Amino acid sequence: MSKIKLGVEVISAHGLFNTDKQNSCSPFVELKFDNQIFRTTTKPNDPNPVWHESFYFTVSDPSFLSTLTLEAHVYSYQDGTDAKPFLGKVRVNGTSFVPHSEAAPFNYPLEKRSVFSRARGELGLRVFITEDPSITPSLPTPVPESPRSYIPSPRQEPVKSIITAAANMVAADKPKARTLYNVTPSVNQQQQPTTAMSYGMQEMRAAAPMPPRVVQYNGPGPSSDFTVKETSPFLGGGRIIGGRIVRGTQRPVGTYDLVEEMRFLFVRVVKARDLPDRDLTGSLDPYVEVKIGNFKGVTRHLDKNSDPEWNQVFAFAKENLQSNVLEIVVKDKDLVLDDYVGTVRFDLNEVQSRVPPDSPLAPEWYRLENKRGEKKRAEIMLAVWEGTQADEAFGDAVFSDSLTSSDSSDIISANLRSKVYHSPRLWYLRVKIIEAQDVIIVSDKSRLPEAFVRIQVGNQMLKTKVAQRSFHPRWDNEFMFVVAEPFEEHLVLSVEDHSAANRDEPVGKAVIPLSAIERRNDDRAFRSRWFHLEDSISDAMDEDKAKRVKFATRLHVAAVLEGGYHVFDESTYYSSDLRPTARQLWKQAIGVLELGILNANGLHPVKNRDGKGTSDTYVVAKYGHKWVRSRTVINSLNPKYNEQYTWEVLDPATVLTICVFDNGHFSSGNGRDQTIGKVRIRLSTLQTGRVYTNAYPLLVLTPSGLKKRGELHLAVRFTCTSVSNTLMKYTKPLLPKMHYTQPLSVNLQEMLRVQALNIIVARLGRSEPPLRREVVEYMTDAKTHLFSMRRSKANFFRFTAVFSGVMSVWKWMGEVCSWRTPVTTGLVHVLYTMLVMFPEMILPTVFLYMAVIGLWNYRIRPRFPPHMDTKLSYAESVNADELDEEFDIFPTMKAPDIVKMRYDRLRIVAGKIQTVVGDIAAQGERVQALLSWRDPRATAIFVTFCFIVAMVLYITPFKLFALLSGYYFMRHPKLRHRIPSAPLNFFRRLPAMTDSML
Repeated sequence: MSKIKLGVEVISAHGLFNTDKQNSCSPFVELKFDNQIFRTTTKPNDPNPVWHESFYFTVSDPSFLSTLTLEAHVYSYQDGTDAKPFLGKVRVNGTSFVPHSEAAPFNYPLEKRSVFSRARGELGLRVFITEDPSITPSLPTPVPESPRSYIPSPRQEPVKSIITAAANMVAADKPKARTLYNVTPSVNQQQQPTTAMSYGMQEMRAAAPMPPRVVQYNGPGPSSDFTVKETSPFLGGGRIIGGRIVRGTQRPVGTYDLVEEMRFLFVRVVKARDLPDRDLTGSLDPYVEVKIGNFKGVTRHLDKNSDPEWNQVFAFAKENLQSNVLEIVVKDKDLVLDDYVGTVRFDLNEVQSRVPPDSPLAPEWYRLENKRGEKKRAEIMLAVWEGTQADEAFGDAVFSDSLTSSDSSDIISANLRSKVYHSPRLWYLRVKIIEAQDVIIVSDKSRLPEAFVRIQVGNQMLKTKVAQRSFHPRWDNEFMFVVAEPFEEHLVLSVEDHSAANRDEPVGKAVIPLSAIERRNDDRAFRSRWFHLEDSISDAMDEDKAKRVKFATRLHVAAVLEGGYHVFDESTYYSSDLRPTARQLWKQAIGVLELGILNANGLHPVKNRDGKGTSDTYVVAKYGHKWVRSRTVINSLNPKYNEQYTWEVLDPATVLTICVFDNGHFSSGNGRDQTIGKVRIRLSTLQTGRVYTNAYPLLVLTPSGLKKRGELHLAVRFTCTSVSNTLMKYTKPLLPKMHYTQPLSVNLQEMLRVQALNIIVARLGRSEPPLRREVVEYMTDAKTHLFSMRRSKANFFRFTAVFSGVMSVWKWMGEVCSWRTPVTTGLVHVLYTMLVMFPEMILPTVFLYMAVIGLWNYRIRPRFPPHMDTKLSYAESVNADELDEEFDIFPTMKAPDIVKMRYDRLRIVAGKIQTVVGDIAAQGERVQALLSWRDPRATAIFVTFCFIVAMVLYITPFKLFALLSGYYFMRHPKLRHRIPSAPLNFFRRLPAMTDSML
């Protein structure tokens, strides 16, 4: 059991909302903290109750205390029902918890649960942290079901509360004078009741009836907290208060003001000279060990080199150092036992600090001492200094928390460092195959060819349709490809003859370098060219030979590189960049996005090492073309990164994606990086200049269900450099102009997105360290287009939620027309009459109503960017079979009976969807049938009706017509018929296009 306990004293409340017609309420408070729930006693018929009841919660993990939240919900008891009317709530963040000696009572205003909630009043609480061993955590408290059966606890109830409760029980039905209580409890109220009072309390227990007891759950239970928590870390030399950095007298060091400052001891090992020979062969394979206490960094060893050069940097966190002496030891690599060459020692108290933007510290030569303490000719060049993560050497350093082996090779070191990547600039390549001339089959020159063209760019390959038999075939087929700068591939055009069912005979090839293709930024026409076909690619790439050819098969092709489109390389719902390809079309940046990756807490162990579960985690963030990767922290489930990155922002309707991965390539080098969780932040949800510091839960949907694999603590700030440009962005099209002048089909965009993703995977996989396929696919949501029963249900409920407001209005209007509440119906008639008589007030009233609603909703505006909603995603109630279907590979490898069952289920769901879509389409087709003469009699009736109505409206004031129409619509039920009206019957009889469906 943890020694730290959270104490909560529920003091009193006043001004509570009265729930019943007797203008009274019976409140009680429910406290929730760290999966523990306590409940106070119920105060009958008292809108200003006084409790003075104390509770003590067990803190399961003190390291997470600042991320936890205490919630106090106030309810009203209703006799004879399970309903608990909500009176308000209070939330206290863990960052505001103080020791017992500093805690003071505070009246918290009660928050509303929704915009329609009528919660009001205040709740007095005293919250503190204590380590007093004499205090034991609260036990499950018996809670009476009836507010009149009041049974206080001797340990938790003070004297004044007992007297007040007794008075309430005696005079429950009498008018009660309001009593004022002091919020601050006295010393006597914290002590145990006296003997006389205990005797009086026993008499009350004997007189009161004993109700059934309800025991509240108090165990630490499974974690189901999937909410975002707001934190207040110490960043940039100041505390985050109200989204602003409030600094003290100290100025922040460096420009890293969105991360917690971390002090490091940097050691740069540059090179050595005049090292003595140690092997029998007279050679030396030197390497360097950098040691401080139990931490050690090792450079790579160089074969047979007496003047080696390493130029490696090591960083040791100051908070983990266990020694004041730094040792630099040079050794000779040997098969059995490495030989000692020499050492240099530093006293850490003498090491100087360096603060950017100061120039890097110049390395110096130091003489090596042998085992006898003698300094010979051998020297090593070193630089030792103290710095922070703002230092330029931070990105290239090997860190002490990333060292677990004695050999820190270049491959391992590079795979653990923080890096910045840039995805290549992508272009759309449009190729139009027009025609060919003189297509002759060499094997049979008399036969008319059935020619087609195969187009290949890198790994992308498409082909035209097979033309009719002709020596001069024509296709007029257009194709789209994705290519990337620098253009390393060529456009290869191959004309082939479909001579048999499974046989294609090549006729010739043409190779076009991508750098030679015309580029355009708009929809202007692009020119075409004739190309001579050669027998092989090497001949086709020989320009001199092509010029010497006088007569050969020619191919007419038009190709252009499209710079006016945005090349989609990620899910369109979470795009981080909407710019066109051509740099000439890029607009000026509207702001700067800053991200501070602070730390992660409570990560799920992914691997076993030394008999215990652990993780080797790093964080990847993507926005636009820039990808960033933090350093890998080895052997830690609570890693600290404290790295800060910056992006330019060109559009607020973009999304920043942050993911946490476990490095599976550290030890063996052949595993896959495991996904731990993802965070998305849409920039349009951020206030300008505000620093958002939140702990985001890392949620992953696995074949066994929804899992929380820890929390990621981030600091985000969006700084707007031009408010006018930002506001003007909301009036501009979301995509570049070419997407509207020459739009691409949805299927074509999806195909091109897959091609773009493969190119980015290939390019980023060639970096060092590489961003591997599983990382890029998870960051770009590459598989969201695949079918999922869970996602289909979630989208269906989203659809119903969107239209639930319309249905609610229609239902309310039906109640008005049915005269269930005559007062409401009368008021609607009055409002309707005013709007009809003064129609110029309709639009101002509507807009004023929307403005008032918008201002009213400002009170409940989101306090931080939205995160994954498990209920909205339908992830909490998904069953095992649906999860197994979602994680099944494509194409499936399941047994036939399982596939049959899932196929039948999919047909049922698809049948319901097609029925709903067909019904909606039928209503629209009936509207079109009014004037289309598909039903001549119905159209004739409607046209005649329109002429009659037009004549009537010419001689009748419009206000009178609108007024009578509204009154008729809202007429009393006694004036209504049970059968449908004539207009509705007429509309339902109109024909739809379903008659033409097969």
